[in-house]
Amino acid sequence: DILHTGILPHHTIWLRLFENLEYVVIDEIHHYRGVFGSHLANVIRRLKRICAFYGSRPRFICCSATIANPGDVAERLIEEPVELINTNGAPSGEKHILFYNPPVVNAELGIRASSVLKAAQIAATFLSRDIQSIVFARSRLRVEILTTYLKEAARKMGRDESLVRGYRGGYLPNERREIEQGLREGRVMAVVSTNALELGIDIGSLDVCIMAGYAGSVASTWQQAGRAGRRNKTALVVLVASSAPLDQYIIEHPDYFFGQNPENAVIDPNNLIILASHAKCAAFELPFHEGESFGLDPHSTADLLDFLAENRILRKAGGKWHWSAEAYPASEISLRTAAPGNVVILDVSRDGAVIGEVDYFSAPSEVYPNAIYLHESRQYQVENLDLQNRKAYARPVEVDYYTDAEMKVDLRVLDRLREEPFGQAARVLGELSVTWLPTVYKKIKFGTHENVGWGEIHLPEQTMHTAAFWFEFPEDLDVQLDATRDALSGGLLGLASALRQVSPVHVLCDLSDVRSHAVLRSPESERPAIFLYEKWPGGAGFSEKLFTHARFIVEAARE
Repeated sequence: DILHTGILPHHTIWLRLFENLEYVVIDEIHHYRGVFGSHLANVIRRLKRICAFYGSRPRFICCSATIANPGDVAERLIEEPVELINTNGAPSGEKHILFYNPPVVNAELGIRASSVLKAAQIAATFLSRDIQSIVFARSRLRVEILTTYLKEAARKMGRDESLVRGYRGGYLPNERREIEQGLREGRVMAVVSTNALELGIDIGSLDVCIMAGYAGSVASTWQQAGRAGRRNKTALVVLVASSAPLDQYIIEHPDYFFGQNPENAVIDPNNLIILASHAKCAAFELPFHEGESFGLDPHSTADLLDFLAENRILRKAGGKWHWSAEAYPASEISLRTAAPGNVVILDVSRDGAVIGEVDYFSAPSEVYPNAIYLHESRQYQVENLDLQNRKAYARPVEVDYYTDAEMKVDLRVLDRLREEPFGQAARVLGELSVTWLPTVYKKIKFGTHENVGWGEIHLPEQTMHTAAFWFEFPEDLDVQLDATRDALSGGLLGLASALRQVSPVHVLCDLSDVRSHAVLRSPESERPAIFLYEKWPGGAGFSEKLFTHARFIVEAARE
């Protein structure tokens, strides 16, 4: 981010660095996939262009963990041949992997005992025996619930609750450094984390890794499992399955999991929207010459630059394209294409001391008025959310429940760009307006997870225009399938979820780049429909690929 917005646009200030630059190290390259990876590849193009201008040609050293194609990803990121060193010299002891399926509590609905409660019980057992462990949870809320349960377990054992710590995005940097140091020095015996600790942060060697739910990919699961047994000691990894279908498939078919290679990380640096954004930044940094290429061949690069010149963003003179717009382009382009900035959470009982932060898009569903905000098992009730000034005001409380918001998502079709028959259905490529609104929150009791109340959320709705791909089915689908409306609704939801899970493999994106939505009556055609829409405002080109690869995606979902 600093390279993108701070150093490259002001390269003249960094003249000595660029003249003498010898090495560029990119760590954790397996995290640069989807939109984020495509942005990074374009930042590297801009970096190499500036280095060439100052007469330096740095060597790139890339480090990766568990992915199937580290050499391929590195080559796509830096656009040069790489030499792959794939001999693992890290010390590693014996590792025992245990898949645990909690008992069924409702056979009719296929619901099993809570993976969160079971993971907490297993972690408490190791805590009582002074065995250092890490617990991974799928969301920030689950991290806080598990931290609360484990601190309570420590108190019942007569132990200091500071032996248990939570760790996630939203904690302040000094808090996170303190927790990491506590783990290395053995002062922290159990840490509960989101995938934030999947990364190569040095937390020393832990004995046990417990996962509350499947991480969503083989690569992430091995990444989390690698946190245990980093030296030559024996380690234990426990995967506690939730009731979700994907978890149940993995737990019932361990051969599938152990036989799979980790997934490929995929990026598409020439995605036209992303490429055009960085071409603007590159032109601001140094004028383009005729015959120069930027990602594309020289002819296509010239076409793109001419298009920007027609729109008065660039100006062509003397065989060069110069920046001519007023705005400074890098400040307008987020490498994660999400809303810039975050919302800080202030403790009103301590003169507005900052206790944490949350990203702008998540704030309405996490820190709405009356929400219980959990921070390392400490409870705060949110009194006010000021989205305009990006502040949430909270006060410490002691209650025996936590809150969970329900979101209402509405889709409106703005434009149908392409449409083709697909069996009895139709496949459509178009543009949507997506409106989401947190409507009510549930109060959920600690320990039993029963619903003990609810409240309304009064916040303005958020709207985004984006690209989408969707299937529309015949109006009488319920009659054709001899299904009730409820059964059809459940089937559409299940299929939408399955299509979303398999789509990244075919369209060079990350799972988080695409969202799914199923409706019994499409807002425009009144027909049952399944939508796969892009999470980014304006879209990033994935919908068109979903449209083109529809047959492969449906076959993968059926498999």
